Amino acid sequence: MERFGLVIVHTGNGKGKTTAALGLAMRATGQGLRVLMLQFIKSNREYGELEAARHLPGLEIVPMGRGFVKINPHPRPADVDLARTTLAVAREKIFSGEYDMVILDEINYAVDFGLLDLEEVLELVRTKPPEVHLILTGRNARPELVDAADLVTEMRAVKHPYQKGIKAQKGIEF
Repeated sequence: MERFGLVIVHTGNGKGKTTAALGLAMRATGQGLRVLMLQFIKSNREYGELEAARHLPGLEIVPMGRGFVKINPHPRPADVDLARTTLAVAREKIFSGEYDMVILDEINYAVDFGLLDLEEVLELVRTKPPEVHLILTGRNARPELVDAADLVTEMRAVKHPYQKGIKAQKGIEF
């Protein structure tokens, strides 16, 4: 069966963008595909997906950020440098032939926060190998990225336990 590498965007203000991408990763590894997730914002904290990936052959998750990014009034140079480094690693891995699916987790945030230039990300989307699936997650996906994608899902916030004062739950938010 011939594979056409899709560009998929998970965006919106609702919860579940990374989780949906991880669901695709799980499905892909179940079909024998090799999957890499690069996380632009998350650091090496104890996220559940990092532990789970250790037990799932074919899935590699690499957190490359420092955690939460402050952008008042401009992003910190260290965060810009990390995002640029992550994009360079993404480019290398996408073209390496090692992976069938590459997930650029939180890349939409990186563009929205001014850590990455939209045009560089669009160029990567346009020039990726035709057989590689590329998934972009994060709120505020730029219209140009939405237009360049084959599949776009917008998560819409309807209700969240935080609204009742319930803090983030292990296994749900992290």
